[in-house]
Amino acid sequence: MSERYERGMDVRRSVLGDDHVNRAENGKTELDGPFQTLITEGAWGTVWSSDGISARERSMLTLALLAALGNFEEIAMHIRATARTGASKQDVLEAFQHVAIYAGVPRANQALKIAKETYAEMEQSTRHAVR
Repeated sequence: MSERYERGMDVRRSVLGDDHVNRAENGKTELDGPFQTLITEGAWGTVWSSDGISARERSMLTLALLAALGNFEEIAMHIRATARTGASKQDVLEAFQHVAIYAGVPRANQALKIAKETYAEMEQSTRHAVR
């Protein structure tokens, strides 16, 4: 694999976690293998690997863009990633408030609903892990 792919895989694992990436890699088929390579090199090996802005800022931008475009299926994954990127709940709220003003209240409302559910799951998981 290319250097960009390797760098992308490292960043992808650091942001999304080994469990998520391992599931994606184990589920890879001949059909989606090239797509997985594309997102690993492009999204993770180029965009997320850039030192132009912080992972926290990148996380906020990603969540805002997902919500603004109505790509709700990836919001929970990126909310979970905030535990690794440093984006706080307040950061996420600020991002979704921008979505409400610039892209529409219904999209921000749906994104906040997903965020609340995901944070609750994360907190529940943390409580169980501590016991």
